[in-house]
Amino acid sequence: MNAEREQRDQRAGPDEPAARGEARGRPEPKEPRDWAWRVLDTPIGPLLLAATREGLALVGFHADERTTHRTLNRLRQAFGRDPLPEISHLTTASDELARYFDGGLRAFTVPLDWSLSSGFNERVLRVLAAHVAYGTVVGYQDLADRVGEPGAARAVGAAMGSNPLPVVVPCHRVVSSDGGIGGFGGGLETKRQLLALEGVLPQPLF
Repeated sequence: MNAEREQRDQRAGPDEPAARGEARGRPEPKEPRDWAWRVLDTPIGPLLLAATREGLALVGFHADERTTHRTLNRLRQAFGRDPLPEISHLTTASDELARYFDGGLRAFTVPLDWSLSSGFNERVLRVLAAHVAYGTVVGYQDLADRVGEPGAARAVGAAMGSNPLPVVVPCHRVVSSDGGIGGFGGGLETKRQLLALEGVLPQPLF
C-alpha cells in the first residue's frame, strides 16, 4: 500500500511549473525587488539561474530560448521590475554549481531566496535542504514524517514538484521506498545523472 501511495505521490510533482524552472504565479511583492539572471551550461543541460539581493531564487532546467523567455517574463511579474546585469549571489551560485558538477562541492552555501515558494511546500523544501545530505536519499513518507505531517506523503510529492531551486535544494534525493527513483521535474534521466554524480547510483557506462 505504501509503495502504491508513493507512486501516486511521485506523479503529483513533476507537472508543477516551478519544477520545470518556471516561476509559479504569486502576488506581486509590495515593492519591486532587484534581481538578475544568467544561463549556466552544465552536464545536465543549460540551467537558468535567477537571484535577488537576498539570495538565489530560481534554478530552471532545460533553459532553451523559449523556456528562458517565458520564465523571465514570469520573473518580471514576480519581482516587479526588469532584471539588473548582475547580482553577487548569482556569481556565487554559478561558481558553486560548477564545482558541484565537477565533483568538488558537496554542500551549497549560497544564500537562498524562498519567495517563489510558500506554506507547506516551503516547509518541506527547507527541511530537505537542511537535512538530506549529499549522497543520501529520503522517501516521500520519511520526509512527511520529518516535517511532522505523517499523513502528507502525497503533499510532499507535490512540494517536490513545486521546488523553484532544484539541484541546490535537492529534490532529486527524494525517492520511492519500493526501490524506484521516483519522479522528477527535470526528467528521470536528469535525476539518474544527479544521483550517479553523488554516488547513489552507478555511473552510466556511456
